Amino acid sequence: MTKKVTPYRDSDLGKKEQVTQMFDTISGNYDGLNRVISFGIDVRWRKRVVALLRKKKPQNILDIATGTGDLAINLVKTGASEIVGLDISPGMLAVGEKKVQKKKLHNTIKMIVGDSENLPFPDSSFDGITVAFGVRNFENLEKGLSEIYRVLRPSGTFVVLETSVPSKSPYKQGYAFYCNQILPRIGKFFSKDDSAYQYLSESAAVFPHGENFNNILQKIGFIGIQNKPQTFGVASIYIATK
Repeated sequence: MTKKVTPYRDSDLGKKEQVTQMFDTISGNYDGLNRVISFGIDVRWRKRVVALLRKKKPQNILDIATGTGDLAINLVKTGASEIVGLDISPGMLAVGEKKVQKKKLHNTIKMIVGDSENLPFPDSSFDGITVAFGVRNFENLEKGLSEIYRVLRPSGTFVVLETSVPSKSPYKQGYAFYCNQILPRIGKFFSKDDSAYQYLSESAAVFPHGENFNNILQKIGFIGIQNKPQTFGVASIYIATK
């Protein structure tokens, strides 16, 4: 990133600890607020991630920054027999675990607390790895991506869903107004944490999206990199292979 953005500017904690604190705080409101903020379009984006991975017929999948488990639950439709949802926030995972149990998917999905930059798995452990709206929260982006590369099997598929910034008018101007003026106010109204959705807006703005992110993936060692902009460029799906 060209600029370091953290949730709490006055905190002495590192970004990783601040992100954990932030998501623990907003975990109870996260799902509902996300639907409001994205107008429900994030559901469609996740379905596209699942459709892309389903074609690869993975036996096991790691969903990093799984949060409350939405993508991990959707990934059951790929046919994978084992799905691991990993997140740094126990609060988010607790919400996700309830959803997994309610859907009776506990034999397929395992939710664990873990650090994306120090993954607790041997080399070449997973056929597929996904991250939805999580890579911009990595404290060290290249270290996190290198860990993902390490635990992905050769020929395995890595899929990232992340926010991006539209480059064409009038979407660029509309997106900036929404992120700077509307999104933080919605977040402040619904959430106990005034800083959380300001951070999510700011972190999206500085994330190296598009070709810049493609170049980082290539630097790590990934091949066959594709970038698929979504909904006027407000998000992107990145696909890469080890």
